Amino acid sequence: MSTQGYPLVPLSMKNEAQHRQALALTTNNAAQGKINVSSQVTLAAGATTTTVKDSRIGATTVISFCPLTADAAAALSGLYVSAQVKGQMTLTHANTASTDRTFAVTFIG
Repeated sequence: MSTQGYPLVPLSMKNEAQHRQALALTTNNAAQGKINVSSQVTLAAGATTTTVKDSRIGATTVISFCPLTADAAAALSGLYVSAQVKGQMTLTHANTASTDRTFAVTFIG
């Protein structure tokens, strides 16, 4: 799994002007869709489940998938989240030898 991250703003900084600047940058990034809610997942080949560990996953997190390859698009109709707890989810899917069933994944909430 890979992630792209944008800097988080600390709760406080000694230099208030720098803190306000960091807050403004993060707010502007969020307005442009640059938020830390996405990752990539490749389904395990030769297995019916894939476990994904990510601290952004919670019991009620909404998870969406966007296939990035033709094999991923073919697998999408049989892909579902079969278990979800804090920090981890289990994806259930068809057992194939394909090693390129890669999805962009979005976590909300």
